[in-house]
Amino acid sequence: MSSIADGQLVLIVEDNAKNLKLARDLLQYHGFRTLEAADAETGVELASSSTPDVILMDIELPGIDGVTALERLRANPATADMTVVAVTASVMPVDQERFAHAGFAGVIVKPIDVKAFPGQVLAYCRRSEDRS
Repeated sequence: MSSIADGQLVLIVEDNAKNLKLARDLLQYHGFRTLEAADAETGVELASSSTPDVILMDIELPGIDGVTALERLRANPATADMTVVAVTASVMPVDQERFAHAGFAGVIVKPIDVKAFPGQVLAYCRRSEDRS
């Protein structure tokens, strides 16, 4: 195991099973604990019951999308301050602006860079810890 994390809890909200498995396996290999949700509704419920350090939110999800899920998290005092990162293939400047305006802490572009991804997530975890 190549541990860079100290057991930080990451909630991965992703409907594509292969993308979910890749993110989960990479993060667990590097010392993160993970929770997974295949849709935004489940992700919002898990966020309020488990208080993850970071939420990785796919944007294109069945049911409600990632932006709407973020709005729901921000509306709940228990989850309002959680660090939520958009994980998306939408990389046009207008998309980036929309995600920033929605209140995402940042964007991780799909397909994820397997070498950079654990460090990117750790940086968001540390930013979340600094705000606590």
